Amino acid sequence: MTWKLDNVIELHREAPYTFYLPSEHIIEQLKAGDLVKLIFLSDVPLENGYEGERMWVEIIERTELDFRGKLANQPFYLKSLQHGDSITFKSIHICNTQLDEPYSKEMAYYFDNKVTVSNDVLLRNEFNFMLRFEPDNESDLGWVFFSGHEQDDFNSDSNNFQFISVGKMLNIDDSILEFLSDTIPCAYERDTDSKKLLKIENYDFSIHE
Repeated sequence: MTWKLDNVIELHREAPYTFYLPSEHIIEQLKAGDLVKLIFLSDVPLENGYEGERMWVEIIERTELDFRGKLANQPFYLKSLQHGDSITFKSIHICNTQLDEPYSKEMAYYFDNKVTVSNDVLLRNEFNFMLRFEPDNESDLGWVFFSGHEQDDFNSDSNNFQFISVGKMLNIDDSILEFLSDTIPCAYERDTDSKKLLKIENYDFSIHE
């Protein structure tokens, strides 16, 4: 079983609010003895159904662009790798470090805070209508997202909705950042022409009681 290292820059570009990427400032600070996490991809499907394993590597030496380290974990699925194996890599392969970074706290907000979303939104990868109610718990932001194509019988079935991280919605459209903390209750709908989400004044929330 052979392996390669995943390019985390591409992964972050695809999901910027749910895939943490160490900042350049953090990468510049890395030195021998520090631990970094890399994603090792297998050339064949693994037993757990995943494509690879995330494992820590201890940096042995580095130049401006290249790193050499040794594997600090014992792989569970990738049998061609062993604890202590020599690994050469670049900054584009580093998905995490043990250094403290303020940006990681910002990412934690996107992970830890949740919203309710229609399954149709996830299917279409778009949302056109959003309502904010009183949150049910500390992690709930109170937002509910709809594609705008759902029917009444769909909306009445709770199994058609999921409670997910707000970061996943930001990956679809991060223009909502500016009003995530808007007053409760409130409603927004996407304008057909401009494609922008516009606030609905005097929305009748009694229809949801």
